[in-house]
Amino acid sequence: MKKLLVLLMVLLSASLVFAATGSVNAYTTLEEPLAAALFARFEEETGIHVNFVRLSGGECVARLEAESANPQASIWVGGVGLDHITAKSKGLTTPYISRYSAKTPAEFKDPDNYWIGLYVGPLTFVTNLDRAAELGLAVPHSWEDLTKPEYKGYIRMANPNSSGTAYNVITTIRYIFNEDEDAMMDYMKRLDANIDQYTRSGSAPGKSVATGEIPIAIGYAHDQVKLKVEGANVEITAPSEGTGYELASMSLVKGGPDAVNARRLYDWIISDADAQEIFTQWYVVLVAEGAAKHPDALSIDEIKTVKQDFAWDGDAANKERLLDWWTTEIGNKRGN
Repeated sequence: MKKLLVLLMVLLSASLVFAATGSVNAYTTLEEPLAAALFARFEEETGIHVNFVRLSGGECVARLEAESANPQASIWVGGVGLDHITAKSKGLTTPYISRYSAKTPAEFKDPDNYWIGLYVGPLTFVTNLDRAAELGLAVPHSWEDLTKPEYKGYIRMANPNSSGTAYNVITTIRYIFNEDEDAMMDYMKRLDANIDQYTRSGSAPGKSVATGEIPIAIGYAHDQVKLKVEGANVEITAPSEGTGYELASMSLVKGGPDAVNARRLYDWIISDADAQEIFTQWYVVLVAEGAAKHPDALSIDEIKTVKQDFAWDGDAANKERLLDWWTTEIGNKRGN
């Protein structure tokens, strides 16, 4: 009898180990070191390996659309919420009600449960104080400041066709001008006159500021705070007219091949204390109730923000129209 009990315990233990192993394919728009740390911790705790590919938000939507007949990933972690809304409207993601989602306020998740918000981060400017002093440039404090002639060739931002961060810039300017799209377009053209180049990723411009390659960049505050904490001599400013913000989100891919493990990863990210701690180390402000906040993180509660309509901004038709305009009037004329 004793031998039988031991054998049963061994078999049960083996079955539990088997159930907790395997893998899941993921796309992520988190910074690669953050994603690597997060997924490594998940594997340590569950035995499930995450095969991940890092893509910008626009690239992820395009990849999911191209693979829709034969999905290669099962979950998309991170990325501007507007891109997740676009993915929903294109039928690329699937609803999921996690037992842990109740901790996330309704304003930060999809009413149909297609996506859930992870953290918020405002759009801000970051200026390399050493380079600005060399060039005799003042630190910009408003969207209008960025269009001044003295900044010509000294500002960098991402390309809105590949970056959700940059698309958020366009939608923010639309709100700054009370949804007057002619005024928005005029502003983006005036800003373009001062942009030295458009990058693929939304975080790349800030990294160039940190090294002194360019004096000024537009991006999300948490990326810029990290650069400052790591020693870059930079100043972060929020535009006085008001600014937009991202709601970095997470979705399950429709028809993804690893649905069970994808749901386990989804649940773990929004509930596990270790996962939340890893996020806070990157100065993001988590939206789940009771989540910790890094003392250096910049919350949207601390600055003036515009009132964003996430559903309108993320609607595929609206997004396509705004991006087509930007590409025709700005992107194609620059070649980037």
